[in-house]
Amino acid sequence: MELVIATRNKGKIREIRDILIENKLDIEIKSLDEFTDIGQIPEPGHTFEENAIYKARFVSYRTGYFALSDDSGLEVDALDGRPGVFSARFAGMEASDEENNKKLLNLMKDVPFENRGAQFRCVMVLYSPFGDYILTQGVWRGKIALSPQGEGGFGYDPIFIDETLGKSAAQLSRGKKNSLSHRGIALRKMVRLIGPFLEHIK
Repeated sequence: MELVIATRNKGKIREIRDILIENKLDIEIKSLDEFTDIGQIPEPGHTFEENAIYKARFVSYRTGYFALSDDSGLEVDALDGRPGVFSARFAGMEASDEENNKKLLNLMKDVPFENRGAQFRCVMVLYSPFGDYILTQGVWRGKIALSPQGEGGFGYDPIFIDETLGKSAAQLSRGKKNSLSHRGIALRKMVRLIGPFLEHIK
């Protein structure tokens, strides 16, 4: 199967590649950069599910290949689930990871650590050129740190603490993060469904 990963986020691409390789699937991964007529992929939905389906369908139709998309973000209990689908642009359309983290920590400055519960959530969609798709989800619970910790990862990783390990996502190795993360959970579920899905659409 030839598969286009429907994102230009290098961190997401790296994590998805790692897990697909780890599971030894017979998949040829194509980069969006091979398709010069595809610009920025729209995210018009109001939920992770809507955005993930839209992005996978958009890329599959434009390329003629299977497309794998994910829409994911951080949901903070004390902020009523924000930033949610706006995670990547929480501090503005062109905001950097650092700017998003700074805004979130500022909003949380008066919240005690015991009340800083949060979760990363990922919805992943595999869309076929024939219009069929499958969807999986993954959730990673934790807490918002009082300040950034660690140099690895991307996005909100430096301020998201895994409660079991007491470390931020940015302090974990790539392998350890993949074993725990929302994206890793959703993708491993997807891996188990790919075989039956391909049989179904033959």
